[in-house]
Amino acid sequence: MSKDVLYLKIAKSVTEQIKSETLQFGDKLPSLRSAQKLYNVSLNTVKQAYMELESHSLVESRPKYGYFVSQTSQRKLALPSIAKMKVSETKNSPEDLIDKVFGTIAGKDMTQFALGIPGESFLPLPKLKKSMINVIKSKNDSGTDYEPVQGNEHLRREIAKWAMVLEGKITENDLVITSGAMNAVYNCLMAVTKPGDWVAVESPVYFGVLQAVQLLGLKAVEIPTHPIDGVDLDELKKVLPKLSACCFVTNFNNPLGFQMPDESKKELVRLITEYNVPLIEDDIYGNVYFGAERPKPCKFYDEAGLVMWIGSVTKVLAPGYRVGWVAPGKFKDKIIRQKKLVQTVCSPSLYSDVIADFSGAWALRSSLEDVQEKKLYANYLQIQKNRWRHIFLIIRRFPNRKEGLCCGWN
Repeated sequence: MSKDVLYLKIAKSVTEQIKSETLQFGDKLPSLRSAQKLYNVSLNTVKQAYMELESHSLVESRPKYGYFVSQTSQRKLALPSIAKMKVSETKNSPEDLIDKVFGTIAGKDMTQFALGIPGESFLPLPKLKKSMINVIKSKNDSGTDYEPVQGNEHLRREIAKWAMVLEGKITENDLVITSGAMNAVYNCLMAVTKPGDWVAVESPVYFGVLQAVQLLGLKAVEIPTHPIDGVDLDELKKVLPKLSACCFVTNFNNPLGFQMPDESKKELVRLITEYNVPLIEDDIYGNVYFGAERPKPCKFYDEAGLVMWIGSVTKVLAPGYRVGWVAPGKFKDKIIRQKKLVQTVCSPSLYSDVIADFSGAWALRSSLEDVQEKKLYANYLQIQKNRWRHIFLIIRRFPNRKEGLCCGWN
């Protein structure tokens, strides 16, 4: 049996004991050494199992004392209800909401929950500054020339190296650089739809997607979405013959937070291939993971070139640089042609060069792991410890809230 299966088997065993209340809040788990002997596995396998349990808020680590069943494992709040299928007309505009959100983006005295912007303390600012200086010194044009329409070749090569989760299934020739992830989503929608077409989205869905759908004159088909497993594939199948595209966030979805199981991702790719419907997969949160390994995107299972895989450095490295990308599969030529004729010819070359220099000089993958393990994960655990106090305060502020408060189920 492989190590990957073993650590998940151990985590599942402990999870069942917690759910059955055999293990209760405050109970101590076996130490790493004891669990190693108990399950007859390597020490690293036990660490992966305990990290998996932590990622689901079932246990918490107390330095020098070990692992304990967490208070959040006992949550009794109901999961949010699943919305019914509906085709959204464009009567209700999200513009007012968007104006409110982006109107506060520069405020230093306000914490942004709508946009998921990382705080400066999470970002490798000194290294980015050094890369900026390196680029300006090395470029004769000081970053003023246009770069290729497809995007900076050096950056595309570094992204292809970084995307190890795809196990070598993409190269720099498969990627197109965009001005952030939403620009990539908009480009993809424009490439595979025409006004009046139907596009499947999750329900609820990120407001930026609704804005893009509205601007292109499309109709959003809201697919019932489970807060743990994601899009209901049986419901999706009913409308697939009428769809021109699907647009989903499969890993750590915004706003529900779910991670679609691998088997569901495989089935989703099988369905879109059968019906020849493109999938725009926004994987912008895929690198903000706390488990033993990065979750695979649907693109990993795509053989027909129908999955348009989108990523960005916005959530993990440099939000204001607006550097994103898409691996558009069979639609690459159309995306590039759109950049030439309809939208901006190319992205700002200076920021692409800085990210490319950073990736090579500072090992982007290593830097991300450092942020995940030492900063994001530590902050996440601290929030988990205080979450019930936060929920209580929110309930006091919103006494008539409905079941399914977003911070109460993840």
